[in-house]
Amino acid sequence: MTRISPAADTPYFNFQFGLLCFSNFLFSASFSMMIPELPGFLTKLGGAEYKGLIIALFTLMAGISRPFSGKLTDTVGRVPVMIFGSLVCVVCSLLYPVLSTVSGFLLLRFFHGFSTGFKPTATSAYGADVVHESRRGEALGALAIGYSLGSSIGPLAGSYLVMNYSYNTMFYVSALFALGSVSILYNIKETLANPQKFSISLLKIKRTEIFDSSSVKPAVIMLLLCFSIGCVLTLSPDLSESVGMHNKGFFYACYTVASLLIRIVAGKSSDRYGRIIVLIFSSLTMVIGMVFLSFAHSVTMVIVSASILGFSVGMNGPTIMAWTVDLCKPENRGRAVASVYIALELGIGSGAIFSGWIYNNKLENLVYAFMLPGVLAFVSMVLLITWRRQKKPQNSLIT
Repeated sequence: MTRISPAADTPYFNFQFGLLCFSNFLFSASFSMMIPELPGFLTKLGGAEYKGLIIALFTLMAGISRPFSGKLTDTVGRVPVMIFGSLVCVVCSLLYPVLSTVSGFLLLRFFHGFSTGFKPTATSAYGADVVHESRRGEALGALAIGYSLGSSIGPLAGSYLVMNYSYNTMFYVSALFALGSVSILYNIKETLANPQKFSISLLKIKRTEIFDSSSVKPAVIMLLLCFSIGCVLTLSPDLSESVGMHNKGFFYACYTVASLLIRIVAGKSSDRYGRIIVLIFSSLTMVIGMVFLSFAHSVTMVIVSASILGFSVGMNGPTIMAWTVDLCKPENRGRAVASVYIALELGIGSGAIFSGWIYNNKLENLVYAFMLPGVLAFVSMVLLITWRRQKKPQNSLIT
């Protein structure tokens, strides 16, 4: 059982919360600094045709591991699960220079997915533990700031390190950042009351523990909107290069800075006006961003498109998580959050695979690859409008 949520006037942003935000920053920077350079690294190894698998394999393992991370978050505790996720980043970053074949690289990308399969699940549950429900969207938005900063700075740093030093230097710096995240987490206080000791039996997942039924609607929206992330992560490096943007990490910097700027506002708005109305605006913004990106043929258009997409992601991330926690039982927070993250991984993974298949290393196909996520975002908007028109639930935050 989780502890009783604090009173509405209890401040959530204290030293412990700040430490968690900084840990998020280091963790995010660790794995995101690789993203814009991994397609080039894989091409160098002779596996250019497997670009779509870079993100797909990573998210596949993350999705597979979510039921386990959800159960362990609700039994062993939030902090141990976060530490394990960061440790995976340390080990995998150190192994990229060693497993220098196409098959070795793809295998490592698969196991690297354990990192985001574990840490974000426990982090979201931790954030929900320390704040009153009336400020849940605001707190989860604030918690995501560290993550967004890491996602902004990491790709820029990764591209800089590759251009001026080497791929191996980037991998070692990535490991160092993840190690910093681990060291910080050892100073975080556990929020789960009466955590159990880890045992192998806890890894036995029942059918009812794979997915929390209360999370169906948030999961559907997460899947539809995250398809665009897989598409963008896979194809934006080639798009950036085609328009003359040589630091491929600059796209991600614009994307995540925009996400960062909107998060707190979106979180507070969802607390005040309701989760669904904010998600409707987020879906509409995603449609506009993908249309712009489909026809981007200059650096300026790429930057504008990245910023619009960042605004959408910044709105939907904390809002969907707050919506998820609103709907679930307190003792199932880890499982509910993990369920929605499974949908996130499915969206990102399928977005990466289908966009890579449509693109097929031909620039003229980018317009079709980017249009598909826009269509799915439009579908999510229609669903949200339909649900909002239905009978309003008792919790006004959900509307």
